[in-house]
Amino acid sequence: MSILRQISEYLYLRKRDPNEHRTQWMKYMHGINRISIILFLVAMVILAIKLLRN
Repeated sequence: MSILRQISEYLYLRKRDPNEHRTQWMKYMHGINRISIILFLVAMVILAIKLLRN
C-alpha cells in the first residue's frame, strides 16, 4: 500500500478496502496516526501564518 493512499484513508479522502482484515489494535493504531497527521497539518498552517505575518 502506498503512503499517499494510506494518508488519504486516514483523512477520510478515500474509502478503505472492504476486504482488509482489521483488528481492534489496528483501529487504535490508525486512530493515533490520524490524530498525529491532523496535528502536524495544523502546526504547519500555524507556522505558515506566523511566517507570513512577519
